[in-house]
Amino acid sequence: MPTGLQADHEADERILDAAVTPHDRFGELFETVALAHLFEDSKTFADSVPKRSPTHIMAAFEAARHEPDFDLRAFVDEYFDDDPLQCTGYEAGPKEDIAKHIDQLWPALTRNSRQHPLWSSLLSLSHDYVVPGGRFREFYYWDSYFTMLGLAASGEDALLCSVTDNCADLISRYGHMPNGNRSYYLSRSQLPMFSMMVALLEQSGQRRAIDYLPQLKREYAFWMDGEADLAPGECYRRCVRLDADSLLNRHWDDRNTPREESYREDYELAQETDRPSHELYRDLRAGAESGWDFSGRWLDDTQDLKTIRTTAFIPIELNAMLYHLEFILAKLCKANDEGEEAEVFSDRAERRREAVDRYLWCEERGAYYDYDWQRGERSIHLTAACVAPLYLQLASKHQAERVVNIVVQRLLAPGGLVTTEINDSHQQWDHPNGWAPLQWMAIEGFRHYGFDEAAEDLADRWLKLVDDLYQREHKLVEKYVLYPGAELAGGGEYPLQDGFGWTNGVTRALLAQRQGMTVG
Repeated sequence: MPTGLQADHEADERILDAAVTPHDRFGELFETVALAHLFEDSKTFADSVPKRSPTHIMAAFEAARHEPDFDLRAFVDEYFDDDPLQCTGYEAGPKEDIAKHIDQLWPALTRNSRQHPLWSSLLSLSHDYVVPGGRFREFYYWDSYFTMLGLAASGEDALLCSVTDNCADLISRYGHMPNGNRSYYLSRSQLPMFSMMVALLEQSGQRRAIDYLPQLKREYAFWMDGEADLAPGECYRRCVRLDADSLLNRHWDDRNTPREESYREDYELAQETDRPSHELYRDLRAGAESGWDFSGRWLDDTQDLKTIRTTAFIPIELNAMLYHLEFILAKLCKANDEGEEAEVFSDRAERRREAVDRYLWCEERGAYYDYDWQRGERSIHLTAACVAPLYLQLASKHQAERVVNIVVQRLLAPGGLVTTEINDSHQQWDHPNGWAPLQWMAIEGFRHYGFDEAAEDLADRWLKLVDDLYQREHKLVEKYVLYPGAELAGGGEYPLQDGFGWTNGVTRALLAQRQGMTVG
């Protein structure tokens, strides 16, 4: 088994045998279009639909490309159509309250890809699904759990089940839940929230969690691939053996090339550094798997994305979610008369809790911090991810109290919980932006440990912030600046997106709780 960073190169041999991506199909044509700046958003061409077979298109390209009057844009227009699953906005009425707006927005964000175009990057799904909105016209993993919270609050029971069944189908088909249902997302996953999805379904009385036990086991095997042969200090794919008793997880991607949805951006970034491009691309891709794409928490220099080192970090929330998966697996195996497996998963959960305490918990600073396993030290950055152990209940009462105190002192803004204290990165997952998933995890995490006053205060701040923008603009958006009088949120690789799946879900669930309804 390879040691340390050597494994990063050998794992290239393990690219998943899955659907062919647009770059796989069109090679030099794809690169030429991406680097020609034909589209403001690189994702546009990655999502386009070929009108003819890839073989025919590539032959036509080779025949025409060297002609003096060759027009690349005209060629693309001739051989490719726009993605047919465009998001059509829903216009709120002037007196429509926010809960009604969200309830009526779900149909506008619901898609069906059972019959999708040939040679498209879109992966077919057997059931209806909900997209986030804007440029995000496909089914995303961790977005979908927070969207489901709103579906439950809105009484969308059938859609609630469909979203979960789609995840189960994708796990059965590919061995893991991809980042989203595009072929170019298959080389990575996203924060593993399937165990929370099935728990929500059971809590809402829709399905039995035990019915999804095979897919839960398969997802766990994906995240733990390669663990058995690791010695202390060794890593493989998403597993890192820290010492004889401690094995934790990191983010990874099975490819080390530019992301196809951001090909031009990644390629041009690599031209600005002497760093080996395959390392940069891997860390950018792993950052996308984290869902925090991008944040100063992954950067050596918070002002320079070229210094990203995502694969070097053991993230707080990833390991908290894998603890939850182990806990659920132990519970369901026991209910399924699989006693020995139940004991194994229960032991794994306890050992993960101990490893999190050993490497991610900092008693001196009173919070959980990402661990840089390559350098053997905790990150210096306090982030909103520190609430995840409270949300998933692996923190002690003492740890929870310390986390609540530091979050209230340092991360609480007028509109909610800021993502990090990093204010110079110009990345979207940093100060001054706030995101719905982090608000929900903090609010529910505080409640789990009896800090109800802090939870209600945070919920109040978030709901007021979202409602204030809704009253002005009659829409919900992907992320928010958490300070009064600020402009719309920015940062990152693309403009602010309307819609928006997880903002709708968290906001609708919080409003339902105010009415006495239990959600999540």
